[in-house]
Amino acid sequence: MHPIIKNIKGDKYLWAIVALLAIFSFLPVYSAASNLAYNGAGKGTFSIFFGHIMHLVLGFLIVFIVHKMPYKYFRAISILLLPVVLMLLVLTLMQGSSSAGTNTSRWIQIPVVGMSFQTSTFAFVVLMVYVAHYMAKIKDRVITFKESILPLWTPVFFVLALILPANFSTAAIMFSMVVILVFLGGYPVRYLGIIIGLGILALTLFVLTAKAFPDAMPNRVDTWMSRVESFSDDAITEEDYQIEKAKIAIATGGVQGVGPGKSYQKNFLPQSSSDFIFAIIVEEYGLIGGFSVLFLYLALLFRIVIVSQKSETIFGKLVVLGVGLPIVFQALINMAVAVQLFPVTGQTLPLISSGGTSIWMTCLALGIILSVSAKREEIVNSEQREDNPLDILTETL
Repeated sequence: MHPIIKNIKGDKYLWAIVALLAIFSFLPVYSAASNLAYNGAGKGTFSIFFGHIMHLVLGFLIVFIVHKMPYKYFRAISILLLPVVLMLLVLTLMQGSSSAGTNTSRWIQIPVVGMSFQTSTFAFVVLMVYVAHYMAKIKDRVITFKESILPLWTPVFFVLALILPANFSTAAIMFSMVVILVFLGGYPVRYLGIIIGLGILALTLFVLTAKAFPDAMPNRVDTWMSRVESFSDDAITEEDYQIEKAKIAIATGGVQGVGPGKSYQKNFLPQSSSDFIFAIIVEEYGLIGGFSVLFLYLALLFRIVIVSQKSETIFGKLVVLGVGLPIVFQALINMAVAVQLFPVTGQTLPLISSGGTSIWMTCLALGIILSVSAKREEIVNSEQREDNPLDILTETL
C-alpha cells in the first residue's frame, strides 16, 4: 500500500475529496440499482452495482495515468484531439443511439466491446483545454476580435453546433464555461458581449428553423420548451412527473432520512441512479446527507481554486479552472434540478451518478488538475532540497 501512496502526486486534499465522493456513491447507486433491475435493465442488482464500481476503478486509473503526465503536453494534445472530437460529434449526430430512459441521440457504440460512449462529455474536456491553451498563448498580446475569430471562436462554434441539436443543456453549459474562462483569461469584455449576442442570435435561429422544419429534429426543441414551461407553470403535467417524484423523495427524507436502501421513490423515478440520484440521497440520508454532498463539492471547488492560484504558469491556472469549474457547476445544476430551482437538464452528479462516460471524463479532468498540482509540488520539493544540501547528500548516499 505504501508504494502506491508514494506514487500519488498532487493535492492530497483533492485526492481525498474525490475518493470520498466515489466511495459515498456506492450506497445510493446500489439502492437505485434494485429499481433498474426490477424495471428490466437485463441485469441483476449486484451486476449493475459491480458495473458502477468498475467504471470508478477505470476512472481512478485514468486519474492516476493522466496526473503523471507533465501538464504542458496537454496543450499540444488538445490541438491534435480537436479534429478527432469534431469527427466523433459528426458521427454521433448521424449515427447516435438512444439510451434507455431518454429520447435523444447522444451516444455512439464502441465496436467490439459493445459499450456506448457520450462524445459531448469528451468534447467538453478537450475544448476547455484548447481554450485555456489559446488564452495562455495570447496573454501578453493585444488581441483583436478579428484575430480571435478563426483560432478561438470557430472551433467553439463548430463543437457547440454539433452538440446543440441533441443536447441543449450540455451545449449551454459548455458555452457558459467558455465565456467564463476567456473572461478570466483577460479577453476583452466588449468582444465577449458580441459573442454572447451572436450566441443568443444563433440559438434563436436554430429554434425557429427547428419549429419550421420539425421533421429535421423531432421532439428536441419541443422538449426544451415544455421543460421550461413546466418549470415556470404551477400546473402539474406529465412533464412534471420526475420532478414531482424527486420533491416527494426529498420531503420524505426530512432531516435524518429513511435509511440506506429504504428509498421508496426510487421505484418511480426513471433516472434514479443518474439524473435524480440526489433526490434518492436526500430521501435515504436526509438533509444531513444532502448538505454533506454539497459541502464536498464546495470543498472540491475550493481546492480547484487553490491549485489554480498556486500554478506557476498562465496555462496551468486557466486549464485547472477550465476543466475544474464545469465539474462543480454540473453538480450544482444536478442538485438544483432535484429541488426544482432549475429546469430538468439531464446532467448527472459527477462521480456519484452511475454511467461510464460521465465518470471517465470527470476523472480525466481531475487528472489534468492533479497534474498541474503535481508540477507545483515538484517545484516546491526541488526548492527545499536546494535550500538544504544535506538532503541531497542523503539521497546520494
